[in-house]
Amino acid sequence: MPQYDYEIVNGEGELTKGQIDAASPAEVARALSRDGHTLVGVTETPPTTLPTLRRRLRTVDLVIAFRELATLLSSGVSLGDAVISQSKGSYHPELVTAFNVVSRELMRGANFLGALRAAKLPLPDHLYHLVEAGEMSGRLAESLTRAVEQMEYDRHVAAELRSALTYPAVLVASCTAAVLAVFLFVVPEFVHLLEEDVPMPLVSQFVLGAGAWFNDNGWLLGAIFVAVAFTVVALFRNPAVRQGFVDALSRLPLLGQWYSETDTAKWAMVMSAMLTSRVELVGALGLASRGVRVSRRRGMLDRALADVRGGEALSAALEKQEALTATGYNLIRVGEQSGQLPEMMRSLATLYEENSSRRMKRFLTLIEPVAILAIGAFIGTIFIGVILAITAVNNVPF
Repeated sequence: MPQYDYEIVNGEGELTKGQIDAASPAEVARALSRDGHTLVGVTETPPTTLPTLRRRLRTVDLVIAFRELATLLSSGVSLGDAVISQSKGSYHPELVTAFNVVSRELMRGANFLGALRAAKLPLPDHLYHLVEAGEMSGRLAESLTRAVEQMEYDRHVAAELRSALTYPAVLVASCTAAVLAVFLFVVPEFVHLLEEDVPMPLVSQFVLGAGAWFNDNGWLLGAIFVAVAFTVVALFRNPAVRQGFVDALSRLPLLGQWYSETDTAKWAMVMSAMLTSRVELVGALGLASRGVRVSRRRGMLDRALADVRGGEALSAALEKQEALTATGYNLIRVGEQSGQLPEMMRSLATLYEENSSRRMKRFLTLIEPVAILAIGAFIGTIFIGVILAITAVNNVPF
């Protein structure tokens, strides 16, 4: 029989904790209520296991758990039972602990929003706002479903961004490794040619001289590499540095356009989810702009928000700030006139997502030949320098 940890308030108003063997949480409640106690929390005692390495809680774990919770609520399961079910069915220990906290807070009389905040899960701000809107409108299941859809969309965008940046990074790393390998293992075999009193082409002197330096200062090169790596990691822990890097990416010719369109698509999707869940326009605009990564675009949207607060139409405010394309303004204008702004926002998000996907493919198509040409140019220059040095030595008359 499983064991449960419980918290009760006795007749004197004191909070007491304990453990009890029971078949279910309901049996725990019945057993304790017979003595006049008020049950405020009950969770199944976790089994004692040896400590193991725990993997990091990922976004996909949160998406799966909250999608299951939304499905249970949509099927008519009560919130309390759905949360208890998730506390038993979640596979990650952090999720089990979090849903146990949510269950305890609900039993104490807190609303779902307060219980969710008490669990301290790494959830996006828009989920809390959608949950609040769902509780206020009595459409919690629908709002939670919208929040999960937005989390899934954000995960998809982040995966695309990582994919787009990983490929160029791998190519650059391969180029660097190939050049270093040639300098460290090939060129040193010909460094002795520098000792010959023979005039050599400038490219040969540079290649052989660099090879000699690499061969004599390998430890220094390794120390510099480690120092640079630690410095980069330390800098990127600073939010200001990360923001500067994102802003720099947004100014690049091809990658910047793709990044900006991806950011706009995410903004439009959040707007659609918020408006569908009956969040008022000004609040939805304020929340959606927080998720925009590019500082310049976030500034445009914040200024547009100020104009909307001043009584201006959303389409006119966005057009004034040049935040979207002409098609985007038209879609929003049609949504305002027809009362279908959430649907138009979703269409706008789809449009920008398709455009960003095309730009990403164009960028990846371009970066491959450029990287191959760069690798070929570096290695070709090295071998040309070595060959010219050998030729110069062999052509010396005896």
